[in-house]
Amino acid sequence: MATNATQNKKLQRERRHRRIRSRVHGTAERPRLVVFRSNKYLYAQIIDDDAKRTIAAASNMNGKQGDGAESVGVALAAAAKAKQVSRVVFDRAGYIFTGQVKALAEAARKGGLEF
Repeated sequence: MATNATQNKKLQRERRHRRIRSRVHGTAERPRLVVFRSNKYLYAQIIDDDAKRTIAAASNMNGKQGDGAESVGVALAAAAKAKQVSRVVFDRAGYIFTGQVKALAEAARKGGLEF
């Protein structure tokens, strides 16, 4: 069972995410790149909010143990390029822009995505 401190931390992140989502919206021209971190894996999706569909997705769930955020960012950028998407809006989903989230964003930029 989760402790009160853990629940509070999760609620604070969800509150930050709601605040971010009130300003960030993905369109067909600039879809939204959203990140989700679990304790074990990292997931990223490119979403068109107007059409309510996922354009591309990547995670390190099926990779080796050492695969990190960089591999997810590169894979997502390659999948986006295959779908002719080059410009996105970054949604950090309430996470602080350091560590894995920052590494994923930088790898996606190196892969050719603009945001």
